[in-house]
Amino acid sequence: METKAMIQLLKNTDGRRTRFNRHYSTALRYYHNENDITLRNDGESKTKEEGKEAEDGPLRHADNRVSSNYAQLLIDQEAGYLATVPPAIDVEDDRLNDKIKNTLSDNFNLRLNQLVVDASNAGVGWLHYWIDDDKQFRYGIVPPDQVTPIYSSDLDRKLLAVRRSYKELDPDTGKQFNVHEYWTAKDVTVFKSKLPDYSDLETIDDRFPTYDISTGDEVSAGAVFDHGFGRVPFIAFSKNKDERPELLKVKGFIDVFDNVYNGFVNDINDVQQVILVLTNYGDTDLSEFMKTLKQDKAIKMDNLGPSDKSGVDKLTIDIPVEARDNVLNRTDSKIFVDGQGINPTDFKAIGNASGTAIRALYGHLELKASNTEAYFRDALNELVRAIMGWLGVSDADSRPISQTWTRTAIQNSLEQAQVVAQVAQYSSDEAVAKANPIVDDWQEELKNRQDDIVAQDGYGNPDADDQLGGEDDDQA
Repeated sequence: METKAMIQLLKNTDGRRTRFNRHYSTALRYYHNENDITLRNDGESKTKEEGKEAEDGPLRHADNRVSSNYAQLLIDQEAGYLATVPPAIDVEDDRLNDKIKNTLSDNFNLRLNQLVVDASNAGVGWLHYWIDDDKQFRYGIVPPDQVTPIYSSDLDRKLLAVRRSYKELDPDTGKQFNVHEYWTAKDVTVFKSKLPDYSDLETIDDRFPTYDISTGDEVSAGAVFDHGFGRVPFIAFSKNKDERPELLKVKGFIDVFDNVYNGFVNDINDVQQVILVLTNYGDTDLSEFMKTLKQDKAIKMDNLGPSDKSGVDKLTIDIPVEARDNVLNRTDSKIFVDGQGINPTDFKAIGNASGTAIRALYGHLELKASNTEAYFRDALNELVRAIMGWLGVSDADSRPISQTWTRTAIQNSLEQAQVVAQVAQYSSDEAVAKANPIVDDWQEELKNRQDDIVAQDGYGNPDADDQLGGEDDDQA
C-alpha cells in the first residue's frame, strides 16, 4: 500500500479503534481488580481511616476504596470451564489428525484459554499465524487493542484486511515509535510514525530482509512481505454476535456493590469517632476536660436552675446494617445472574449433591459457554484449514472437520461411572470413551482399547490358546 493511502486508512479507522480500545481498557482494568472505586488511588485497593476532606463533616473521616474482583471471577470461570481441556479435532484421517495436533502443540489449551479471556474483555480475541524461518507453521495471540479489522460490506462479512498498530522501541534513540502493519490476503506492508496526525508516516524499508539461498548472505530488504497464504492470516474469535465485552452486562452492579460495601466499611471506621457536645462547661481548657474525664470519670458543669440545659451530649453515626446487607446480597446475586456465572457459595448449599443438581447449578454458565463455543468453532475450523493448507492437503478448504469440546466442571464421578457401566454394552466404544469420567483424552483411550484387543485373540481372551491346546491334548 502507498504511504498516502495508508495515512487516509489510519485516519478513517482511528475513531472505531479509539471506541473499541476505550471499552477494552475499562474491561481490562476491572479484570485486574482496578474498579472505578479505586481511580483516586491509581487503581490500587486501599483502606484509609483518615482520608476525607473537611467538607465531608466532622464525623466523616474514613475513605476506604477496596474493589471487588467479580470481573475476573466470572471470566476465569468460563475460561476454565470451556478451555481447560482443548477440543479434539477430527478430519477423518488419523495420520492427519496427529499432524494437526502436533502443529497446534501442547500449549494449545493455554492459548485457547487466553482467547476466551481476550474475547470476554474485548468482545473478540485475535489469533495470527505465520511460517517461521524453519518453514514451520506458527501461531500466536495478538492483543485485541492492536487489531482493527476491515470487513466487506456484504452479508458474508469477509475479512478483507487488518490494521495492526503497536509501539516499538528504537534501540538507537531509546524512544518509542508507532508501528502500523497493513495485512491483506496477499502481503503485509509495515509503516512507522511518531506524530498523531501521521504526517511523518513512512515505510520501514529494512523490515523484511532477503537472503541468498546459496551463500546465506542478505541481498536486500524491504517494507513489504508476500506471506503466501492467499487469505488474511488473522482469525477473529468472537465472543458474541455484537462483539461486546462481558463487563457491560454487570459493570453497574459491580459499581453498586463497591460503593455500598466501602460505605459500610467507612461507617464502621467512623462510628468510633464520638464527638462530645458540652453546654455550659465550667472551664475553658478542653485538655483539662479530657484529663479530668479520664482520671475522675466525671466532669464539672455549671447549672443555673431547673430550666438550664447544661450537660454533655454526644454525636455518633447510626449504621443501617440490615438494609445494607440486603442491598449487598441482592447485588451479589444479580452479578452472577446477569454475568451468567456460578456463585461459589452455592456449592456449600448443595453439599454432596447428585449429578442433576450439579448440572442445574452450571445451567447459566453452560448457556454462556455454549454460545462462546459456537463462535469459536468457526474460528478454530479456519485455523485447522490453514494448517492443512500448509501441510499440502488438497481438499483443505472443503474437508469435513469435527470438534469435540469437553467441559471442566465439578461432577459426581461415581454416579457418572455407574451410568456408563449400565449402558456400556449397548453403546459404541467411542461413546463409552467420551463419557468415561476418568478419561481426559477419549481418542487416546479408544486407541489404547483397540491395541488391547489386538494383543488378545479374536475372542478377547489372552489364555484361549492354552485352553484350546489343553482340550486337544485331552482328546488325543
